[in-house]
Amino acid sequence: MRKIGVLTSGGDSPGMNAAIRSVVRTCAYHNVGCVGIYRGYDGLIEGNLVELGPRSVSNLINKGGTMLQSARSMRFKTPEGRKVAYDNLVKNEIDGLVIIGGDGSFTGGLVFNSEHNFPVIGIPGTIDNDIYGTSHTLGYDTALNTVIEAIDKIRDTASSHNRLFFVEVMGRDAGHIALNAGIGSGAEEILIPEEDLGLDRLMESLQKSNAAGKTSSIVVIAEGDKIGKNIFELRDYVKGMLPEYDIRVSVLGHMQRGGSPTCFDRVLASRMGVKAVESLLEGKSNYMVGLVNNKMELTPLSKAIKEHSEIDTELLRVSDIMST
Repeated sequence: MRKIGVLTSGGDSPGMNAAIRSVVRTCAYHNVGCVGIYRGYDGLIEGNLVELGPRSVSNLINKGGTMLQSARSMRFKTPEGRKVAYDNLVKNEIDGLVIIGGDGSFTGGLVFNSEHNFPVIGIPGTIDNDIYGTSHTLGYDTALNTVIEAIDKIRDTASSHNRLFFVEVMGRDAGHIALNAGIGSGAEEILIPEEDLGLDRLMESLQKSNAAGKTSSIVVIAEGDKIGKNIFELRDYVKGMLPEYDIRVSVLGHMQRGGSPTCFDRVLASRMGVKAVESLLEGKSNYMVGLVNNKMELTPLSKAIKEHSEIDTELLRVSDIMST
């Protein structure tokens, strides 16, 4: 291979910059050129490309977000858009592509390869940790620590004012953040999409706490939980049933995506970048790199997209015991 392109697509996550840095420096180590593609697939269509070398990514490993920026491209969903993207890759003598993103980004890469037989390797970058084929996605560990820090601060004010806090965290389809952060922060209840806790059990738990004289509690809720239409509707329902509670809502939102990546995410990104580049150099394509039993392994993109990471049932049991 003469050159390898790298892009970030979809939602940003801490560790993406560290992965870009790893891709660039691994290319340099193997005497292969590296081209950064700005704004994901949109930038590939627009020809927004720049040559990157080891010095281009200095002091980048500790930065959140993505220096290449990200976008969700509607044009890339069309055959015409993908043809323009392919022509730009050929024009710039790029022979392989590293895609850092989630399942939507990988789906685009898979379709692109099927149409143009262009080598692609994926690096999973999403805070939700909802991609099959890796125990940790880039940004997940950092997001967990951000949530824990926020909940610790919320607990201080909950205890000071005898309040019940509903804290919503990201996780539209997966409850990994809510479950782990809930256990780690000592939450009284945890609501996730995978487990239908139900209003009855939630009310029973809160009534039990209230009867025991506990007037400050934390309930961690994944945004995709189906117990109510939204967290504010849930608050209103609980308030109607337990008027003695002073209930507050805190939606952590996009702050979970930001911040300097943890050491774990920096090391993970470095390992994934090396594995992605060297896999392309070995002639492999249509794979995602992932952490499996603390080793870098390859999972077919098609499988990474179709399968789902399972919630840890042991952690569910731990959560039940800890909320006793």
